[in-house]
Amino acid sequence: MQGMEKTPAHVPLVRTIRGSTVECVHVGSIAVVDVEGRLLAGAGDPEALHYTRSALKPLQALPFVEDGGLGRFGFGSQELAMMCASHNGEAMHVGVVSRMLERIGAGTGALQFGCHPPMYYATTGTPPPRANWSPLFHNCSGKHAGFLAWSRLHGQSLDDYLDPDGLLQRRVRAAVQPFSPDAPLAMGIDGCSAPNFAMPLRRLAQAYARIAEGRSASLRALFHAMTLHPDLVSGTGRNDLALMRAGTGAAGPDWVAKVGADGVQAICIRSRGIGIVVRVADGGARALAVATHAALEQLGLLEGGAGAALDREAPEMSARALRNWRGTPVGRYEATFSLPRLS
Repeated sequence: MQGMEKTPAHVPLVRTIRGSTVECVHVGSIAVVDVEGRLLAGAGDPEALHYTRSALKPLQALPFVEDGGLGRFGFGSQELAMMCASHNGEAMHVGVVSRMLERIGAGTGALQFGCHPPMYYATTGTPPPRANWSPLFHNCSGKHAGFLAWSRLHGQSLDDYLDPDGLLQRRVRAAVQPFSPDAPLAMGIDGCSAPNFAMPLRRLAQAYARIAEGRSASLRALFHAMTLHPDLVSGTGRNDLALMRAGTGAAGPDWVAKVGADGVQAICIRSRGIGIVVRVADGGARALAVATHAALEQLGLLEGGAGAALDREAPEMSARALRNWRGTPVGRYEATFSLPRLS
């Protein structure tokens, strides 16, 4: 598509300092948006196109919800949470995906993606055992089980559910396009072999604001499932789990958080009616965590219990020390952007 090769006008978001010398600079962009798409705060290039990666998963689940698939197969909030998940491959995740496949009469062989060791091991720093991992352990298995369920719901073949020109993926595109009405969706193939779309960062943030708002029953179902089961959406030691727990107060769950590969973090906050997307262009996970924490802090969203809860649940997000393999502090991370405090 013409113009897609344009380099976004990113700005430095995070830098690392080793000793007294700047060593790495991580550039990116940030968009903070209300439900109408108004940019409330930003850094870099909020209008540039970015692949949504796994931050798209809630929107990819919309066709199944809108078409009545939950009731047809007896799926509840756990199954819907797994459709939105980039999970750790823990027993709770594998169990729900297995149940989904059983209820639609499909085997693991119908899942069309490669395998990787469960994300639990990298997240917790635990060496993975030598094993031939089932596709069920793949972080995207819940999303694909949902795709298969939609295909079964509509009497479609399970063999071509990832075909960009097939009925399912055209339906997904049609569900996603209204969230980016002023920009055609650029398509690429994600790491799990499913079609993925690029949209302006501002529009992805608006999509999350709309999930928080819950204008439709389907969007309310997504918010409910993800906030009720943040452990299924991510897993032990994950930042998404920490963020959603931090955003749960006396009034109940308030935040949805969803990471995407290669430096995408999306968050929505129901009580504020906003969506936030942080994009670190080099995909650095630690820089993304530091930038996300700094953004929330600068916006005034970590005051009171939320900040303390996040520091307790995900200390790496607020930690600024750069340490070597012995654990010795050798430098620091610094956020280099400035966002206005939200009123």
